[in-house]
Amino acid sequence: MARTELKIGGFGGQGVILSGYIIGRAAAIYDNKHATMIQAFGPEARGSACSAQVIVAPEEIAYPYITSPQIMIVMSQEAYTKFTPELAQGGILITEEELVQPYNLRKDLKHFSIPATRIAEELGKKMVLNIVMMGFMTAITGIVDPEAMRKAVKASVPKGTEDLNLNAFNKGYEYGKKEQVKLN
Repeated sequence: MARTELKIGGFGGQGVILSGYIIGRAAAIYDNKHATMIQAFGPEARGSACSAQVIVAPEEIAYPYITSPQIMIVMSQEAYTKFTPELAQGGILITEEELVQPYNLRKDLKHFSIPATRIAEELGKKMVLNIVMMGFMTAITGIVDPEAMRKAVKASVPKGTEDLNLNAFNKGYEYGKKEQVKLN
């Protein structure tokens, strides 16, 4: 595996930063890789654009800032507009199906979409949409081992919500595996 740059975008309150933290933790602690994360918030804590930049690599990372992410996860329309121009040539774009309406989508991108909010609501907690997205991303990209991601989810979420979050991760992962089957 080569150095992989990933950017997650959405609005405050969607768990964007936690998602980046989980990916980094999964890679560095449970998957024998190196990882860095940089976070950025808009002018308000909730409701405005925020992002997490994660690098996962087999070797030490000297420069923690991404330059051209190969993978982008977008959970809001504002994040789509603001961040997708940064996506590397031939990159993977993952969007929340009901919150993001892609437009002017570049032909070189591989685009995947999941109704993560609806899946989270079916599980009883809309707030786990980011964990559904993490499961989906894991299935689509393979950037981090699925078991490492499960361990990181369990270790990173509030006590008492582990089962709900693991269920959310698994639902997203299963959805992603079905999408892969459609492509083959």
